Amino acid sequence: MIKADAFLDPAKQTGTDFFTGVPCPFLTPIINRAISDPGLGYVAAASEGEAVAIASGAWLAGRGTAVMMQNSGLGNAVNPLTSLNFPFRIPSLLIVTWRGGPGLNDEPQHELMGDVTPDLLDVIRVAHAPFPNEEAKIDGALAEARAHMDETGLPFAFIMQKGDVADAALDAAGVAARPAGRRLDLCAGGTRPSRMATLERLLACLPETAALIATTGKSGRELFTLADRPQHLY
Repeated sequence: MIKADAFLDPAKQTGTDFFTGVPCPFLTPIINRAISDPGLGYVAAASEGEAVAIASGAWLAGRGTAVMMQNSGLGNAVNPLTSLNFPFRIPSLLIVTWRGGPGLNDEPQHELMGDVTPDLLDVIRVAHAPFPNEEAKIDGALAEARAHMDETGLPFAFIMQKGDVADAALDAAGVAARPAGRRLDLCAGGTRPSRMATLERLLACLPETAALIATTGKSGRELFTLADRPQHLY
């Protein structure tokens, strides 16, 4: 068993400074300490697939990312991992908890996923290793993960078991030090423009060297029609 900071501090030193994910009891210490550290970015996600997408956007903005999830939610992340990260070579460190793991008397809904978690990662071609639960193993494990991501441009997963990380509470001072967000209400303002008109206005406001990322479906096709540029990601 290790302390959360024993993992997070060297992870930050090797460039992993942005965390996102969906809570799991096994992950609570890591999440609490990531939120408490103003030097780390943390975004809570509504689903595991959303977390992968958030991390992908952060990576495109230059951050080193980690996505945290319970293995029961790994299925929600299969689609973005295979259709976004794999073809576009977007690396991210995954921390996947092993509910229903070996020797663990867990809830019945975790039985099947517990049996297949490593195999599922193999099937979707995500390299993986046990989460480093001893301080002497942390640097080597992070170096292995970083080397794989640098070489392949693909995610690497640590599989975390119950008891790998000791309990850790939130640091109120660290949470308070985070800058407050800003919320704008843009719902009122007249007739809503069409998607095509919005894209045209956006293109007119940006330099031609700017990169645009469009979701799949019509918006990507319309952006391609209006201005197909090498740096656009459809």
